[in-house]
Amino acid sequence: MRTHSEVPGAQRLAWSIAAATIVWLSAAALAGAWAQGPARENLDNFPKSQVEISAADGPQHFNIWIADTTARSEQGLMYVTGLAHDWGMLFPRNNNGPMAMWMKNTVIPLDMLFLDAEGAIVYIRRSATPQSENIIKVPAPITTPIAFVLELAGGECDRRHITQGDHLRIISPGG
Repeated sequence: MRTHSEVPGAQRLAWSIAAATIVWLSAAALAGAWAQGPARENLDNFPKSQVEISAADGPQHFNIWIADTTARSEQGLMYVTGLAHDWGMLFPRNNNGPMAMWMKNTVIPLDMLFLDAEGAIVYIRRSATPQSENIIKVPAPITTPIAFVLELAGGECDRRHITQGDHLRIISPGG
């Protein structure tokens, strides 16, 4: 067996580079895990329902997950890499402050529909920019209180001709 001093210089250099690479990759993996934050709940565990939006082209149906807790609201669709055209997530208002969203850690564009307590679409933010930390809310001069936000795949409102003033209703109970 050779000792460190018996290993030729080029081989020692190669071993040093390999060791440094392993240390760097381990640190990078740890930093990546840290940056992702707390563990995410599987969307299969979220309550589900079906909704219908009355639109110019007729009723538009979606399956939805319901972000019914603070933790689920904070998670939302973060890190989801694809969203089917007939799926979305509903965020009921869970506090008395203004309803505001952002796209932090959200890697796909989303249409955000801001709805009043009667289910009327008050405002639509189309294809919100992935990964943006800009706050998204109903712009002034609209003052209607927001009760829910529905997130759909980016561009879905345009494809289905969903517009401000259309109405959402629940067509099956959560489960």
